[in-house]
Amino acid sequence: MTAVEITGIANSGAGVGRLPDGRVTFVQRTAVGDRVEVRVVEEKARWTRAELVRVLAPGPGRREAPCPHYDRCGGCTLEHLEYAHQLEAKAQVAADALQRIGGLDVAVPDIEASPRELRYRNRVTFTLRRAPGGVVAGFHALEEPDQLVDVSGACLLPEEAIARAWADLRSGWGPDARLLPSGEELRLTLRSSRDGVVALVVDGGYAPGRPGELLEAVAGLVAVWHRPEAASAYRLLAGEDVLRDHWSGDEVELSGDVFTQVNRSAAEKLEAHVMERVLAAGPARVLDAYSGVGVYTRRLEQAGVDVAAIEAHPRAVAEARRAAPASMVLEGTVEDRLGEGLPTDVAILNPPRAGVGQEVVDRLAAEGPDRVVYVSCDPATLARDLKRLGGSYEVVGVRCFDLFPQTAHVETVVELERCGTT
Repeated sequence: MTAVEITGIANSGAGVGRLPDGRVTFVQRTAVGDRVEVRVVEEKARWTRAELVRVLAPGPGRREAPCPHYDRCGGCTLEHLEYAHQLEAKAQVAADALQRIGGLDVAVPDIEASPRELRYRNRVTFTLRRAPGGVVAGFHALEEPDQLVDVSGACLLPEEAIARAWADLRSGWGPDARLLPSGEELRLTLRSSRDGVVALVVDGGYAPGRPGELLEAVAGLVAVWHRPEAASAYRLLAGEDVLRDHWSGDEVELSGDVFTQVNRSAAEKLEAHVMERVLAAGPARVLDAYSGVGVYTRRLEQAGVDVAAIEAHPRAVAEARRAAPASMVLEGTVEDRLGEGLPTDVAILNPPRAGVGQEVVDRLAAEGPDRVVYVSCDPATLARDLKRLGGSYEVVGVRCFDLFPQTAHVETVVELERCGTT
């Protein structure tokens, strides 16, 4: 056992300290300023991973985690920090990535807090595992991905409608969860609308179970979707084929696995910032790459801007075309269809966690606009992409948004201008 002083928070949510031999050690459930006793559980030449044995002296940001599942659950990693300290840690994580990976000389960015610290997620995915001893359903255990922590409706991440539906689903799916599709392991996603109704999306398994009975057993559940093992698409098993939601005054029609941000109130702040920065350039034409259901596309169209959007998901494309009929919405990957959206005055990049491909970087460097607004959910891939673009674009603005309170994830918006335009 070793005493360690925690001096920072890593992008995994683990506290960072140094062992007496100088090696960095990562310790989950610790706070900056903590003096802790740890046990090393993994050793490398330059770093180690340790588990917390006890807190010798707490740091100023430590608190008692409010969730009853937090001891072992990996669904959250920062719940033991006061919210203001979570925000500080996330902004520092973003700055560290931009400086270390991206080679950028940037200050720690401002970060916008989520209006709701708890009960904010409108979409939550649980894992269900059937075993001889019964059914376990919840999140993977902290740093033990093979283990599941059984999570009840007392989990503090979901919106209230999802928490109620999850509690009812757990009590209503029957012995061995027989009303759900069959299979040893399933991924169960509950997504809610502003009206409080919930759809269930099941990934995995094979036979469909008894979806009609499931709708009767779970109050507020309006649809069950399923993608069996080895299938490429989800299909509606029972209930309504569209979940209608309201997003910043717009009606959005969702189905199956179509993506939207999980924190609606914080997302509205992020989206307002993106729109402000895009429209500040007075563009006549905007490229909305990785456009999803077209949240930016429809608003830009309403503002009188000519928009070209690119999205790979067919159902998201259909919704974007419905909501923004005057815009050009291209179905396919950004790599394949970027050229059709150029030239443009401003490009919005809002890629998945993996970031943008090298083909996109090369095309933007050669033919891209004078201004790019990049929305990222992963500071590491963001920093990598900014480094790739560094010969053509320079960073002129960075702001973070906390869409995922209690976790280490952070959303970052970066404004880029082509080198030599200022």
